[in-house]
Amino acid sequence: MKTRAVRLYGKKDLRLEEFELPPIKDNEILAKVVCDSLCMSSYKAAIQGADHKRVPDNVAEHPVIIGHEFAGELIEIGSKWADQFKVGDKFSIQPALNYEDGPVGILSAPGYSYPYIGGDATYVIIPNEVMEKNCLLPYHGEGFYPASLAEPLSCVIGAMHANYHITPGSYVHKMEIVDGGRMAILAGVGPMGLAAINFVLHREDCKPSLLVVTDIDQVRLDRAASLYTVEFAASRGIDLRYINTSVMQNPVEELRALTNSEGYNDVFVFAPVRSVVEQADAILGFDGCLNFFAGPSDPKFSAMLNFYNVHYAYTHVAGTSGGNNEDMVEALDIMNKGLDPAGLVTHIGGLNAVPEATLRLPEIPGGKKLIYTHITMSLTAISDFAELGKTNEVFSELASICDKYKGLWNVEAEAFLLANANKLS
Repeated sequence: MKTRAVRLYGKKDLRLEEFELPPIKDNEILAKVVCDSLCMSSYKAAIQGADHKRVPDNVAEHPVIIGHEFAGELIEIGSKWADQFKVGDKFSIQPALNYEDGPVGILSAPGYSYPYIGGDATYVIIPNEVMEKNCLLPYHGEGFYPASLAEPLSCVIGAMHANYHITPGSYVHKMEIVDGGRMAILAGVGPMGLAAINFVLHREDCKPSLLVVTDIDQVRLDRAASLYTVEFAASRGIDLRYINTSVMQNPVEELRALTNSEGYNDVFVFAPVRSVVEQADAILGFDGCLNFFAGPSDPKFSAMLNFYNVHYAYTHVAGTSGGNNEDMVEALDIMNKGLDPAGLVTHIGGLNAVPEATLRLPEIPGGKKLIYTHITMSLTAISDFAELGKTNEVFSELASICDKYKGLWNVEAEAFLLANANKLS
């Protein structure tokens, strides 16, 4: 079986290549990848090469396939797993295996560490440890892109579960955000911030009564407000506010004023910016938990923390990097119940677009870049479909379909693209 894949050889060295996959072993599964969502974590791996904690030291001689937010269908099952999986099953994968026998030990993960599995490929071999760790997850919903976006959604879910608070008079920590509490999501209208808003508004338990979302980009704030409306939040019992802190004279005072100066129970930081982290610390209330979600590229990144409040106001910090299996299952379950992650997606492309797009990811505006691995297509903003449609019937129809869904990507558009991709050029 031949595959086409984007492989990492070293720092900023990504190559789209075709090569032969070996026959699968009895404990492996051959799968067709349909789509992969590009992630900033892949950008970090691409610029750091072998210095990245999940990339093998010998990557120059034994390249790895990148991409870890992917979905597809199973096409050949090794005998060991024949009773548990069947040909044609749709799947998503939890990449954070924490598997001690992988290529780089306990940090091994598909999309970082393996020569034959990663999201930016047409076909992959799923190794035994993925199934052993219950990280090959079935997807029963429509289309494929929701399953691809289950991994980023699981990261947000894991962050919510990782927050913790004290039990007065004891040393017992209560995990989770405060139910009915005050929550702030800072720098919160990028792709992962949007996922967090969407999840908070749709979950059935542990919802805040006040949700404040901040950013300094009014265009992105307006888009977020159109996707996840104040009215819908109110129907869920949540007072949702979108706030541009760049127009505030004193953001800390004004944000605290929204809580009657009590401060926030749970504050999530979605950008590795020192001023944002320090703002988050300053708006914490008693027993407030700051979750530093945004992973920095700089290993020396730091910010000031008010240790007076750590001692006397019991403020504290949590941080998460990815979700676990339970978070992935929860993500897939909540999507089956109606949560559509399409609001994260702003660009669509083919496998040919991956090397450049990955290396330029911080420079490309918008949200998630969704790649369909079996097509050739330049990375294209959904908002540009209509203009391109003046000279190409496929883009014209895609624009028309997306217009029916508030300009968002959707299962109907996905199916049309996959059926008509040969007419793009």
